[in-house]
Order: sequence, then structure tokens, then C-alpha cells
Amino acid sequence: MSKYKPLSSITTPRFAEVSTFFRLPIEKELNNLDYCICGVPWDGGTTNRPGARHGPREIRNASSLIRVYHPNSLKSPYDNFNVADIGDCPVNPADLNNTLKKIEKFYTKIASSNTIPISFGGDHLVSLPILRGLKNKKPFGLFQFDSHSDTWDSYFGDYKYTHGTPFRRAIEEGLIDPNKYVILGLRGALYDPTDLEWAKKQGVTIITIDDYYKMGFEKCIEKIYKVLGNNDTYFTFDIDGIDPTFAPGTGTPEVGGFNVREAQQIIRSLNKLSLIGGDIVEVSPPFDVKNITSLVAATIGFEMLCTMTNTN
Repeated sequence: MSKYKPLSSITTPRFAEVSTFFRLPIEKELNNLDYCICGVPWDGGTTNRPGARHGPREIRNASSLIRVYHPNSLKSPYDNFNVADIGDCPVNPADLNNTLKKIEKFYTKIASSNTIPISFGGDHLVSLPILRGLKNKKPFGLFQFDSHSDTWDSYFGDYKYTHGTPFRRAIEEGLIDPNKYVILGLRGALYDPTDLEWAKKQGVTIITIDDYYKMGFEKCIEKIYKVLGNNDTYFTFDIDGIDPTFAPGTGTPEVGGFNVREAQQIIRSLNKLSLIGGDIVEVSPPFDVKNITSLVAATIGFEMLCTMTNTN
């Protein structure tokens, strides 16, 4: 029986008390936890519209609307697992390289405690130092829900570290196995016709939004399981994988994407994967409308937690 429980809105109004993810208690002692929820308030890898550094704070606020039990299973991840908000990862908004080191160190400590992290960013570059910190002897599988591949080589000449390059670096560093890597939801115009060729040559499985609708939900999920199998897998969810009609508050929106209901169904179907951590990134509150994107991100985070704990 877990000793960490969210504040109940039946007894304490949602607008009261200190804002935490899902109204969970703050706990800094990782050895007490099975799962930890944390923020990475940094967007130093952004190449155009900034603001994702403010994502964790607004998602915390929006997560007060998320209740305790999953609507399908009627189970709660908090009944049998110790889950808490561990605060935010240290960052340096003035120094990219220093921030990458800080994030890696923070997640190395999480990994050493055998706690499974769910993180709210932050731009998508934060996934790279997170993977560095969680690094194991064997490369991880990766499931990426995204409208962009984020496997470009460089921006503005030879600039290697942006939110468009993290998974190319992760493959080069042996953090993830490209043959156990699925990207779902790609759409939108490219810089060049060959933009995706490097990833494909490495063995990355790319399922575009058009591919998804052609093959259908069940066949898509079958393909994901065929590729990822029982390999330890990291789950990264870029909020721009959702159509901007439903999640406008992001730096690089792409129209023609998934709706929130479809994203929930996909996440719920992944409960047989061996997920070792996950993140929800690219929520930019300055571009949001009435906090709808922060609420979508909080809901996706809860679905991810329920999937990891098989309470969905």
C-alpha cells in the first residue's frame, strides 16, 4: 500500500495548497519511490518559438484537474506504487552545455535509485541528457510520439544540440538502438526530400500520420510491438504530435495530427511494453489558449503513468 496520496478535491479545493504534479506530495528521497514526477524547465535548444521552460509550472497547475482513478480500469497508480513530485531538475538558462550536464547528473541519481521517472519539459533536447543519465549497458528502445523526427544533424551550420537533433545524437552515442526505435505521427513539410533518409538507414521505424490512417489502429500497435518487443524502452511524447486544434501551445505546431482521444488510445495500448521512463515535452504556455495544452499534457502524463503501472 502506497504512503503517498494526492490531495483529494473532495476535501481540499483544487485551487488551494501548493501546486504539484497531480496534487502529489513533494518527496526528495528517491529511495522511497517507485515512480517520480519531475519538471525540466528549460528551452535552450529551441530554434524558433521559445517558452517551453514555463511548461512544468503550468502543467502542474493544470494537473490539479486530474482525478485519482483511471476511467476505464477504475484503478489508481497511487494505490500500489509510491509516486511523488520530486520538484524540478536544476538547469542553467544561460548555458546549454552546463544544462546538459546538470540534467544528466540529475537523472543518473534517479537511475541509481531504481526509480522510474516521468518528466515534463522543456524542449525536446532535454530527452538527450535524460537518456544519458538513465544509460544502461544495453541501448534502450525508444517510442517517440511526434510530428517531427528530431534526427536532423545540425542547425545554423554545425550547431549540433537543438530540439531537432536529440535522437541523432542519442543513436550516435549508443544510448538507443535504432532497430528498436519507432516514431509515430510524422507529418508536415520537410527542409529537404532526404531529411528522413539518415534515420531510415540506421533502422528507425517511421510511421507517418498517413501511414497510421492507412493501416489502422490495431495494425499500427502490432507493428510497434513487433519492433520494440520486450526491450527496455523509453517513451518520449512531443505535444506537437497532437493537432494544434487541441494543443496550440507549442513551439513548432503541425496541422493534420492526432486528436487527444486517439493519443490516449495509443498510450493505453502500450501497457505490455517494458517502459523504463518517459517525458512529455514542448509545451509552451506563452502560445497556449486558456491553458488547454497544459491540460492535455497533464492528461497524457497521467495516461503514461497508468500505462507504466498497468492501471489503465
